[in-house]
Amino acid sequence: MIREFNVVIEKDSDGYFVASIPNLRGCHTQAKSLDVLMERIQEAAELCLEFEDIPSPEFVGIQKILVTV
Repeated sequence: MIREFNVVIEKDSDGYFVASIPNLRGCHTQAKSLDVLMERIQEAAELCLEFEDIPSPEFVGIQKILVTV
């Protein structure tokens, strides 16, 4: 069975790319390149799904906000 998930990608202060799948608890990884990152998050998702069967939710979107500090 093929499942589809949204991946959130960020870049940390050390220059690493960090990927997470919000709908799979604990499913995250990091790498120095995007190519390696995508391979690793694919593997992480497969491992997470061995232990947790979560339905794929409908992707709604990402929104930016401004916060005054």
